[in-house]
Amino acid sequence: MTFLEKLARAQQKNRSYLCVGLDIVVANTPLPLQVHDEPMLPFARAIIEATQDLVCAYKPNLGFFLAEGAAGIVALERIVRAIPEDIPIILDGKFGDIGNTAQAYACGAFEQFKADAVTLSPYIGSDSIKPFLNYRDRGVFVLARTSNVNAGEFQNLSSDEQTLYERVARSANRWHAEGPGACGLVVGATAPAELEHIREISPDLPFLIPGVGAQGGDLEAAVRFGATRNGVGPVINASRAVIYASRTANFAEEARKAALSMVEQMRAIPGSFGA
Repeated sequence: MTFLEKLARAQQKNRSYLCVGLDIVVANTPLPLQVHDEPMLPFARAIIEATQDLVCAYKPNLGFFLAEGAAGIVALERIVRAIPEDIPIILDGKFGDIGNTAQAYACGAFEQFKADAVTLSPYIGSDSIKPFLNYRDRGVFVLARTSNVNAGEFQNLSSDEQTLYERVARSANRWHAEGPGACGLVVGATAPAELEHIREISPDLPFLIPGVGAQGGDLEAAVRFGATRNGVGPVINASRAVIYASRTANFAEEARKAALSMVEQMRAIPGSFGA
């Protein structure tokens, strides 16, 4: 099964475009879990168990696990194995290097951490993308127009009558066509006009859409413009708004409530799951 097939099946099974980002900060884990020497694993397991029927993917962010050293990497290895096999795992590392180094990152992400897809930086060119796309059953999401406040500093720069993010999107079309793996784009919900425009440029590419939830992105735009013309829905990420809905003993129950609220909002938007 390819990444896009797995993603589409998870979306249809759970009637959801929600991706829960596992941005786990040990100091912010619920207070009852902080008695554990390594609270990342029990926290993530509880979140996964509470939300696995409401999501289309999980997105562990590598940075938060690296911050905990060896313990964090061990926790990540165990967490990805706690995710049901029919739900895609997107390892958010924003990798971007060339040659043997890119191949090593791809091997680590896909073979060691069992990710179905990764996030990539395109800044140094296509030779940083190709080693990941050589895995025909996996996917990549290339940074195009991100959700952070200062995203436009470089991404909106123009040359040859196109912005940098437009050029990335057009290049990603080619990478996706050449394969053999699937190439998508990271496009933030905090920039709805650009989101719509990039969908026009790249009708076939899957979108990973951050910025909904704590960053205040446009959920309706994410749903309306996030799907490919072949019907693969957007991967709409929410992290803090879900996993830190509560820091008390009922944190998993509150995370489920927050996730369900987002999913119900998605389902109510015209064009989403028959709405």
